[in-house]
Amino acid sequence: MGLPTGSGDLSSEMEVDAFRRLFPLQFYEKHLSQSIRPDGRPLGKARDTTLALGAVASANGSALAKIGSTTMLAAVKMEVMTPSAESPDEGCIAIDFHMPPICSPIVRPGRPAEAAPVLSKQLSDTISSSGMIDLKELSLVHGKAAWMAYLDIYCLDADGALFDAALLSAVAAFSHLQIPVVSLNDDGKIVVLSEEDEEQPVNKEKRKLRLNTIPFSLTCILYKNYILADPTSEEESIMETSITVVLDSSSRLVSFYKPGGSVLAYSSAVQDCVALMRQRVRELQEILDEAVSGMEVD
Repeated sequence: MGLPTGSGDLSSEMEVDAFRRLFPLQFYEKHLSQSIRPDGRPLGKARDTTLALGAVASANGSALAKIGSTTMLAAVKMEVMTPSAESPDEGCIAIDFHMPPICSPIVRPGRPAEAAPVLSKQLSDTISSSGMIDLKELSLVHGKAAWMAYLDIYCLDADGALFDAALLSAVAAFSHLQIPVVSLNDDGKIVVLSEEDEEQPVNKEKRKLRLNTIPFSLTCILYKNYILADPTSEEESIMETSITVVLDSSSRLVSFYKPGGSVLAYSSAVQDCVALMRQRVRELQEILDEAVSGMEVD
């Protein structure tokens, strides 16, 4: 008796999968009409999110962030540079976003992903405009030496909401950052000290980078009268209109990004997205705080 039932279930699953592939919009509309998504989430709920700090031992700060299946690895490497004459008491931050072929079938070997430079620019603008990092905190010796922070973010699995996961991994990596100890040698040059060195460091009190405010983001899909928070790559490909809201840890608006799409972002839809983001800020702040406190205990 069990075999026919099992065969019937398998046949039904195959039919559902075929319908999903052939008529994706109709498949989603059946779910949306019941305020549920194919993965079982309510429309306004984000996927499960995890953070692991210290994922790269050779980096000065690193983090692995996962939102659903979307996975980002961020690593910060610090190098001493000579500050510019225009900003003699400021350091710099350089951000690069990478999408290797392993992250998605649409990324082909030997061809740079079109989204990578766009996300690099968006991440740079967001971190800069949020005021998270005061570049003066990266100064070592006025006019002579400052830190250059190289932040590299690698997309390991691109299953939607890439910017949200990339930004989360970036702020987590900076939260984990341990600035190397440096001193001035006899030639007046900055050198990195090891644990055995007995020279007097010039940055003894500046080992941890002070973060003023933390920016978090939430991407939403707009489709007809529906708003889908934290979309998967399938949802993004089917329903092309998206908006990304960035709020800081005090729920102040940092940026609002709408790359295009056929659906207009009416004020009511924008307000609903911001309301969803306010809830998400609290969730992400708790996740980040738990990850940081876990590293301190270790």
